[in-house]
Amino acid sequence: MKKTIGVLAHVDAGKTTFSEQILYHTNAIRSRGRVDHKNSFLDSHDIEKERGITVFSDQGVFEIGKSKYYLIDTPGHIDFSCEMERAIGIMDYAIIVISAVEGVQSHTETVWRLLRKYNVPTFFFINKLDRIGADLDNVINEIKANLTKNICYIDSITEIKEDLIEFIAERDEDLLEKYFNGEYNNELWVNKLRSLIKEESIFPCFAGSALQDEGISEFLSSLEELTFTNYNENEEFSGIVYKIRHDDNGTRITFIKALSGILKVRDEINNGNLRGKISSIRVYNGNKFSTVDKVVAGDVFAVTGLTSLNVGDGVGALNKRLKFNMIPTLMSRVIFDKSCNVKEVLGYFKRLEAEDPALNVIWNEILQEIHVHIMGKIQLEVLKEVILERFNLNVDFGPCEIIYKETINNTVKGYGHFEPLKHYAEVHLMLESIARGSGIVFENKCHADNLTTGHQNLIRTHLFEKKHNGILTGSEITDIKVTLLTGRAHNKHTEGGDFREATFRALRQGLEKADNILLEPFYKFSIDVELDYMGRVLSDIQRLYGTFNPPETRLNKVKIKGRGPVATFMNYSMELIAFTKGRGNINLIFDGYDLCHNTEEVIEKRAYNKNADIEYSSNSVFCSKGQGFIVPWDEVEKYMHCEIIEE
Repeated sequence: MKKTIGVLAHVDAGKTTFSEQILYHTNAIRSRGRVDHKNSFLDSHDIEKERGITVFSDQGVFEIGKSKYYLIDTPGHIDFSCEMERAIGIMDYAIIVISAVEGVQSHTETVWRLLRKYNVPTFFFINKLDRIGADLDNVINEIKANLTKNICYIDSITEIKEDLIEFIAERDEDLLEKYFNGEYNNELWVNKLRSLIKEESIFPCFAGSALQDEGISEFLSSLEELTFTNYNENEEFSGIVYKIRHDDNGTRITFIKALSGILKVRDEINNGNLRGKISSIRVYNGNKFSTVDKVVAGDVFAVTGLTSLNVGDGVGALNKRLKFNMIPTLMSRVIFDKSCNVKEVLGYFKRLEAEDPALNVIWNEILQEIHVHIMGKIQLEVLKEVILERFNLNVDFGPCEIIYKETINNTVKGYGHFEPLKHYAEVHLMLESIARGSGIVFENKCHADNLTTGHQNLIRTHLFEKKHNGILTGSEITDIKVTLLTGRAHNKHTEGGDFREATFRALRQGLEKADNILLEPFYKFSIDVELDYMGRVLSDIQRLYGTFNPPETRLNKVKIKGRGPVATFMNYSMELIAFTKGRGNINLIFDGYDLCHNTEEVIEKRAYNKNADIEYSSNSVFCSKGQGFIVPWDEVEKYMHCEIIEE
């Protein structure tokens, strides 16, 4: 049986030490490494050793009985959450490590939220029970309050305690009846527990000290007993890409989780219309790998020979793509020596973007600058080290800037016409405001009698082939439903590029008429301070344009939860530490986009000229008497060839 398990935690919870113990107890490694000794098995990169944090998700392989496990060690720092989320997409089970001293922290909540999105059955391991201040009961209560009430603490599954017997029985009518009748059967209860864990109805909790090797053996035996998978080797091959890397020779390595079937060397693999042949298959264990001739459903492996696949792509029979939740909220400009070839530098960053799509590397033609999207300043520091190490290039980065987005607040129609000489395309769209976080949604109401299915699909393709600029600041538009109403093409004189132009112009023309609004990223925060500082903190939250829930007091401490803009809260932690003399703490979690608190100020600062954006025009191009002419956006409706659809 093949099982992929992930280990996740807030930074410094002891995740890497826990992973080392698992690998050691299963004889996968000969000696246990430590983060502070810079010799841990899965943190093998020089950058990870120096910083003492996990930056890249790496895998170890071990066996228990007849089961083969792929252990994925994920980054615990919030700046590398995108890397962590990509790994979550392939997990069969997850283990959240929580410090018995610090308890549930901000990143713990982020991890939990993502695991629920991907429906990954989850175990808890409360670590560092040997530390002064460790409080097992308090942490369990924090989990119940902040994450789930369906947590059950397990000492042993060979002799289940009465409270656990009752906990399981409450979630199954047949067991509940047997419980009341005194018909307890250990095997029956364990089997039901196994099923309830798989269904995410129960989340088992264990405890110990990874550093002192306490509770690890008990956890491993329970892990084997309480987990199972049902991968089918006899079906057509399917898999999902979860990571891209390049080796020292620049060879592109594609990491895949096999979900069904068998894959062999020299097999062809498809991704939509693109096909590629597998030249080699590697199974990684730490930073080393062995080559194999084939892999089967449930295996986690890497291949060479594929150059077109991207992170999140389904392959083979899996015709879908993962949509990731964690997105950067900051942007920075790349600074490098002007003597360097800009195309070469851009190529380096594009290679890194293939490995980490969240970087979203952009070449700004107008400013002649390279921009990257990032999660935080630590990521920039690491990125700088990576570029120096891999490409022998010294770079720096400009100040971090907020990534804004734009949307609309009403419903409008947009019209685009593109008719230079011997070309012809017309597109009518309806733009509607939709819920925050929805992105761009497409609906087609165009009849095939008006426009062929091929041309309709072409319009949809053009809408999603790139991010589109809004008209306030030139920021990406989002949370808009785009409906194709109708369109027109010429039987002979229409080319693919015509519809691209007409679609973009229709979208832009609709934005010109819309009530445009600016969005900024928000944090959800949790602040812990002594009662004496509560007044100051509440005043600061209001000053920083945040909102808060009623404070929760406990003895001489207070917890304040709320929400506020990234722009105002991103540096507040240093201020909090200063006036609380180090006794205050703030946890921040990205919480989507919402109305910008200082729209006019941002618009003025950005100074975006919508009419000078060379990639977009809201005007349309018509042809009369063999000559093309431009019609301004506010006059185009009178010139449209298709009938205007009124709804």
